[in-house]
Amino acid sequence: MPEPQSRTAGKRIPRKKKKIFILDTNVILHDSACIHQFGENDVVIPVTVLEELDQFKKGSEILNFHAREFVRTLDTLCGEHLFNGGVPIGPGLGKITVKLDVPFDPEIRRSFSENRADHHVLNIAYHIAKEHPAKEIILVSKDVNLRIKAKSIGLQAQDYKSDQVKDIQALYTGKRLIENVPAEVMQRFYEHPFEIDFQTLSLESEPVANEYFILRNSSRSVLAVHDPVSRTLRKIEKNPAFGIMPRNAEQTFALDALTNSNIQLVTLTGKAGTGKTLLALAAALHRKKNYRQIFLARPVVPLSNKDIGFLPGDIHSKLDPYMQPLFDNLSVIRSQFGKSESSRDTVNRLLEEQKLVISALAYIRGRSLVNIFFIVDEAQNLTPHEVKTIITRAGENTKVVLTGDIFQIDHPYLNSQSNGLSYLIEKMHGQKLYAHINLEKGERSELSELASNLL
Repeated sequence: MPEPQSRTAGKRIPRKKKKIFILDTNVILHDSACIHQFGENDVVIPVTVLEELDQFKKGSEILNFHAREFVRTLDTLCGEHLFNGGVPIGPGLGKITVKLDVPFDPEIRRSFSENRADHHVLNIAYHIAKEHPAKEIILVSKDVNLRIKAKSIGLQAQDYKSDQVKDIQALYTGKRLIENVPAEVMQRFYEHPFEIDFQTLSLESEPVANEYFILRNSSRSVLAVHDPVSRTLRKIEKNPAFGIMPRNAEQTFALDALTNSNIQLVTLTGKAGTGKTLLALAAALHRKKNYRQIFLARPVVPLSNKDIGFLPGDIHSKLDPYMQPLFDNLSVIRSQFGKSESSRDTVNRLLEEQKLVISALAYIRGRSLVNIFFIVDEAQNLTPHEVKTIITRAGENTKVVLTGDIFQIDHPYLNSQSNGLSYLIEKMHGQKLYAHINLEKGERSELSELASNLL
């Protein structure tokens, strides 16, 4: 049978065959608007997925929001119509169908038990592939194990990629090293630290807003940042923040961004021991007079797939193991001051007066973020939608700082390309209100650095 044809500019060109995408539950819980991302191709929702979504409808977490939002969308699409033959998703988009459960195919039953929801999704995808041998059938899941199972029985399977960073190796680092800077240019930085035209450096590409530079030649070096308003380079000095002195150029850049009131959104990435959380907390304490409160939060990603409800004690006891790293950083800051210095007691006083709040992210997300210095630790364990939800709640005079290691992810359905922190860096770089620094050099200890590099 000849390939379907369509006319474009008077020419007959082959029309692409429609694909059928079968969606797993975790894709919908990741992005409730996912059905609008498959173009003119058709989408199938196994009834098992709807049953799983039913378990997530109640609650205040992002997962609960996605479950409710998707079901509402589905109800609006179908209206009074049946799903027989599919319901149009929208202009230029394909159709969506809810597929009822079917008896397990003998090929599936031989290898997979019937008491797992994942295997019912797999079985439905297998049946659809047999019903439509001429079409391309693709199972979309964020569960890598399910994707491997699908491929083992000859099914195409892929991750949900609409909000993934395309090239993680090319992700914006926030800084640039410029070698062999002419001596006269370096001298101008010392004489006029606020008025250096970046064009004097003959850069390969124009600097973006709040991009940092290490400028050096054989005898001198200068740290600078590109000011997006004056479009000039400003020299940066190495200054401490609440007793914490930056130990390298990257940490100096980070403290400059964290203490700059014109920059309202900062991201810090880097491996363990580079000082991300410590610098953010020190900067917040350094600028505490400019904000009503300091919020320090992190997402709770339970270990061994067990929720915090399995842990003994009240809510504070349950959360303590997750929040302990944040208290450890406070201890490091306190240790910079002698017993007689008032700054040593400042942290305790702020905690007692609830001007410094340390909590799980779930317990802060719904609060009003006005005049707040808001630090989100371990942000690599957030989805792009969760990051968007947090940042869009930022009110007047609020600074949002997200820290994390995009290569050290605990979330079962995220990776270095699909996590919210990577997505934010890719989308935000170049904006006047945003700055990012990737910290590369570990400063925790020589042993920590060695372990990070070799193990």
